[in-house]
Amino acid sequence: MKRFRRHGQESQRDRVKQELFQFNKTVEHGFPHQPSALSYSPTLQLLAIGTRSGAIKLYGAPGVEFMGLHDENAAVTQVHFLPHQVELVTLLDDNSLHMWTLRAHKGLSELLEIGRFTLTGPPGAPPSVTRVTAVLAHSSGELLLLGTEGGHVFIVEVPGFRELEERNISLDQVANSVPDDYIGRRNLEHVEALQENPVNPNQVVIGYGRGLMVIWDVEKQCAIQHIPATQQLESVWWTEDGSYILSSHSDGSYCRWMVGGEDVNEEEEKSDIPYGHFPCKAISKIVQLPTEEGPPFLLFSGGMPRASYGDRHCITVIHSKTHVALDFTSRIIDFFAIRDGPQYTGDPSALVVLVEEELVVIDLQTEGWPVIQTPYLVPLHSSAITCSHHVSAIPLKLWERVIAAGDLQKTHYSKKPWPITGGQNMAPDPPQRDLLLTGHEDGTVRFWDASGVCLYPMYKLSTAGVFHTDADPNDNMNQGTEGEWPPFRKVGCFDPYSDDPRLGIQKIHLCKYSGYLTVAGTAGQILVLELNDEAAEQTVEAKVVDLLQGQEGFRWKITFLSHHLLKSSDQYIPVLFPPGFQPFSLVQCQPPAVVTALTLHSEWKLVAFGTSHGFGLYDYQQKNTVLIKCTLNPSDQLAMEGPLSRVKSIKKSLRQSFRRIRRSRVSLRKHHVNNAAKLQEANARLEAELAEMELAPVQRKIEARSSDDSFTGLVRTLYFADSFLSDSSHNTPSLWAGTNGGCVFAYMLRLPPVEHRADEPITAQPAKEIQLMHRAPVVGIVVLDGHGAPSPEPLEVAHDLARSPDMQGSHHLLVISEEQFKVFTLPKVSAKMKLKLTATDGSRVRRVGVAWFGSSRSEDYGESGLVVLTNQGDLHVVSLPTVKMQVQYPCIRREDVSGIASCVFTKHGQGFYLISPSEFERFSLSTRHVVEPRCLVEVPLHSGLSNQHRPKHDGAHSAARRVMEHALLNDESEYWRERERIQTVKQKIHVIVSEPLKCCLSCNSPMCCLSLLVCQLSAPIVIRHTSISRLLYQTSSQSMVSVPAGCILM
Repeated sequence: MKRFRRHGQESQRDRVKQELFQFNKTVEHGFPHQPSALSYSPTLQLLAIGTRSGAIKLYGAPGVEFMGLHDENAAVTQVHFLPHQVELVTLLDDNSLHMWTLRAHKGLSELLEIGRFTLTGPPGAPPSVTRVTAVLAHSSGELLLLGTEGGHVFIVEVPGFRELEERNISLDQVANSVPDDYIGRRNLEHVEALQENPVNPNQVVIGYGRGLMVIWDVEKQCAIQHIPATQQLESVWWTEDGSYILSSHSDGSYCRWMVGGEDVNEEEEKSDIPYGHFPCKAISKIVQLPTEEGPPFLLFSGGMPRASYGDRHCITVIHSKTHVALDFTSRIIDFFAIRDGPQYTGDPSALVVLVEEELVVIDLQTEGWPVIQTPYLVPLHSSAITCSHHVSAIPLKLWERVIAAGDLQKTHYSKKPWPITGGQNMAPDPPQRDLLLTGHEDGTVRFWDASGVCLYPMYKLSTAGVFHTDADPNDNMNQGTEGEWPPFRKVGCFDPYSDDPRLGIQKIHLCKYSGYLTVAGTAGQILVLELNDEAAEQTVEAKVVDLLQGQEGFRWKITFLSHHLLKSSDQYIPVLFPPGFQPFSLVQCQPPAVVTALTLHSEWKLVAFGTSHGFGLYDYQQKNTVLIKCTLNPSDQLAMEGPLSRVKSIKKSLRQSFRRIRRSRVSLRKHHVNNAAKLQEANARLEAELAEMELAPVQRKIEARSSDDSFTGLVRTLYFADSFLSDSSHNTPSLWAGTNGGCVFAYMLRLPPVEHRADEPITAQPAKEIQLMHRAPVVGIVVLDGHGAPSPEPLEVAHDLARSPDMQGSHHLLVISEEQFKVFTLPKVSAKMKLKLTATDGSRVRRVGVAWFGSSRSEDYGESGLVVLTNQGDLHVVSLPTVKMQVQYPCIRREDVSGIASCVFTKHGQGFYLISPSEFERFSLSTRHVVEPRCLVEVPLHSGLSNQHRPKHDGAHSAARRVMEHALLNDESEYWRERERIQTVKQKIHVIVSEPLKCCLSCNSPMCCLSLLVCQLSAPIVIRHTSISRLLYQTSSQSMVSVPAGCILM
C-alpha cells in the first residue's frame, strides 16, 4: 500500500522522525588508550593528554572535557600549554607542530586546531637538523624554543608559527663558545632538554645528549655559562630561586650545579645515586619544589637498580626524612606537581602521574601521601571487561544504598577534593540516575554512575570469595617488607591478571526495584545476590544443574579450552560478607560452560539461565530447580568440546595447520598448472550459479542453514512475559528461550498464590515451539500487549512507574533473528508480518534492545522502538508494533568486531560500546536524551602578571601582539581570519596611541581611538571589529590600559 500513500503523510512522518531521532557520538568514558604525552596549565587548571592515535584530550573540573583529533595518523609525543593563554602546542612523531585553542562559541568553549608548522632546514640538510627533540614554551606566551636532533635551537613566534631566523641558536654558535679545555664537538649531540630561568626569562639552559649544558642568553645571543656533566643527560630542572640546576643522567644519578658567572670547571658540587652504586636505570625526569617551611620536595622517575628492580615503574618522592618509591603497575609516561597559592607557587599539594594504563593522583599534604580518588579517567580495564549491563532511572533509595556501600570501600583514599578544577561545567543536571555495570575477568562487577559526562566509580562487587580458586591467598603483591630498600609502595588500581579465568563475569541482570542482582560466569556459575546495608555472616547454598539430563549420544569432552567445575566454598561454613550485594544462592551448570543468556524476574523470584547445552529455570526463594531443557542436537558435538573451542583443541589445531602448510607447499610445486585450471573452472561455475538466481535488484538470497551447523543448541536469549499461551482468554506467566539454531521454546509457568509462595513449588509446562525457516540465530524476543507496547519490567507497574499491560486486545510475539524481524499472533503463533534485514543489505543483527524515544517538540509524545546494531556497525531503529525501518546511521567500523560485541543499549535511546580496552564511546539516537560535555573555559586575566621578567624584543611589535592577543571576544571568527591574513603577509604591526579623535559610536570615552599602521604598505589597513568587547594595550609607561572596543577604530 506504500505506493498509494499521500505525499503529505510522508512529509509529516519525516517531521516526526526528525523530532524523535538524531544520532550523535557524545562523549568517551574511561581512560585514553595508549597515552603518550602529558601537560598541565596552572593558570587554566587543565590537564592535557595526547595519545598514540593522534588524539588530544583536555580535562578540568568534573564534567569539563574537550577532545581533538589530528588529521595526521601520528602519535602525539609532546604537549605544551602556552603560559597564561588558552592555546596549547602539540608535537607529533612526524615532526609537525600543531596549535590548538579553546574558542568560545555561543557561550561554550570548543577545542579547535588553528595552525600547523614543520621546521624546514637549509637545502640539502639532513632531516636530523630539524627533527624536534625538545620544546620550551616561553613564559612570555609569544615564543617557542625548539631543540633538534642536530643540536640547533630554533625560535618560533606563536601562535602564528613564524620562525625568527635572526634569533636561532645554531650548533656552531654554541660550539664556538665552548672553552678549549672542554672535550670537543662530540658533547654537542642532540638537544635533550630546554629549561627557562624562573628568575630571568631571557636565560635558558640547553642540555645536550652527551651531558654538556649551556646557559644561553636569548636576548644577547651569547653563552653565559657551561656545565660539563660527563654522563648522558636525561633531563634538567632549574630551581625556583634560579641558583641551581639539577640534571639527571642515564646511570641513575642526579647532579646539582650552582648557577653563577663563572664556568664550572671542576666536578659537580653534588652528585648522588639514590639507589646505590650498582648499575641503575636512568632517571628520566627530576623535579625539585620548595616549601614555605622546611626542606623542598624532590621527585624523580626511574633510577632503580637494574639487576634487582629493573622491571619496576617507580617515582621516588623525598621530603625531609620521608623517602618513598611509588611503584606503578605500568610504564610511566610523565608526571607533574600541583602547587597551592594564588600564583601557584606555594607548597606542592598533589602529584599527578600518568602511566600507560591509568592516572594516579597522590595527596602530598596528608600524612602517608594517600591516593586521591579520580572522578574521571578511571581505568575501566583494571581487569579486562567481559560484559556490561545498563539500568536506567534508578530509584533514589537504591542509589543511596549503593553509594553507602561503595563509600565503605574507599576509606583508604584521601579526603582532599579533586585538585584539577579548570573550566565550568555548563551542562544541566542529569534528568535521572543511571547505572552502568561492567563484569570483569577477575570475577568483579563494578557499578558506575553513568548519569552524566563523568563515568564515576560507585561500588565494586567481588565474587571470588564464594569459590575455591587456584590463587594463593598468601600471594599479595602489595605487602611491603619492613625496612625494605628501595622503600616500595604499590599505587594504582590497574591489575590485569586474573586469579582464575573461570571467575570471569559473562552476564549481569539487576532489578532496580527489589535490589536483587544475578551474575553468571565463564564456568557455568550463576550467583543470586541481595543488597544488604550491614555486614552479614551467611552460607551460600549451591545447586548443581545437569543440563544434559543424562541423555544418550552426548559425551562431554574436556579439552584444552573447556572449563573444569568451579568449586564453591563449603556451604555449611558461614562466610562474612561486607555491606553491599551479598550472595545467598548459587547455581552450577553441568557441564560447566559459558553462560550465554540470563534474565531475572524479581516479582516471581525466578532466574533463567542458558549455556551452549541448554537452559534452566531456578526458583531462588525456594532454592529449587523448576525447569531443565537440553537444546543440543545429536550432531552438535562441537558444543561438547568446550565453549571456546570451534575446532578440536589448540594443540590439534596447530598440528593440522602445520600439516596444511606443508601440503600446500608441496601442492604448489606439483600442481601449479592444475590449480590454475581448477580456479578458472570454479569461477565459471560461480558465474553460472549467479546468473540462474532470480533476485530482485535490492534483495539477496537467504540460504537456509543446516541443522548440522555447530552450536545450534546454544541459547542466545531468554525472556519472561505474562501473556496468552493456551487460549485468548487466560493470560499466564511464561518463559521464552531462543537458540542459535533458530528455535524458540515457550513454557507456561504456574505460580502458587502469594500466601503459599514459600511452600508450593512452581511448575513449568511446555507450551509452544517455533522453528524459523532459515534457522537463523534468535537474538531477541519481545511480547507486545494489546496496544502494541512492550511488556513492562518486573515490579515496574507495582511501583506506579509504568502502565499495566493491556490484556483486552490480542498480544503479539516479536522474534528477532540475525536476519529478520517476525511478528506472530498469540496464542495461535501464526505469522503476521516480517521485516527482512539480511535480504536487503546483507547485514546481520548483533545487538538489539527496546527503547523509548521522546519528542523534542512535545513533552507528552514519544514512541517505542527497537534499537538494532548490525555486523556492519550500523544502527537501525525499527518501529513497534508496525515493525518498519525508521532510521539508519553508521556507528562502528565493521572491522571492529569487539566494539560491536560490547555494545549495550539504554532504555532511552542511548548506548555504549568499547572503542578500546579502556574506553567506552557513548552515543545517542534520541533528540531528547543526550549526555555530552558542555563547558566553558575563560581566558585567564593577564593583567595580574608581572612584566618585569619579560624579554624586551621589538617593543612596537610586542605591543601590537598584546593588543591583538588579549582582546576579549564575543565572536572571534572575524578576528582570527584577520590575524591569519596578517601572519600571511608577515608584516610588523606598530601600535600608535593617537590623539583623541571623534568617537565613531559617540560613546564619549576619554580614550577613543587606536590606529593600526602596517609597515611597508602604502596606506594603513582599517578594520572594524564590532564584536570585540574590550581591548588591553600597553602604554609607554608600561601600564596596562583597558578600552571599550565599541568605540575603537582599528
